[in-house]
Amino acid sequence: MTTIIIRKDHEGIYRGFYCMGHAGYAKKRLFGTEPDILCAAISVLVQSTIGSLSQLAGEELQLTQNEETGFIKCDFRNVLQDKSVFLMDSMVFSLQNLSRQYGEQYLQVKIEEV
Repeated sequence: MTTIIIRKDHEGIYRGFYCMGHAGYAKKRLFGTEPDILCAAISVLVQSTIGSLSQLAGEELQLTQNEETGFIKCDFRNVLQDKSVFLMDSMVFSLQNLSRQYGEQYLQVKIEEV
């Protein structure tokens, strides 16, 4: 299962997020395992958001990741610009939709106050 923790302060301001685990949605087939489409979708959303925050919006990010374990942590060094808040809202919205569609046994999205 993949767990994604969205970190916000007491005022609701994004402070960062982290993801851990692999979705484990891939189905076993007669001749092997099909690709894990849910894990791929999660990766695209998370990596695209990180790239957009950094390269398009110019946000300063502190990243920690381990591809083998599926762990990625993204901390924001400053309060996000409005356009960056929109990017984060979009990522959270999309991840929550994936969780509803595929089930919380594969993807959980949680908001944590820091």
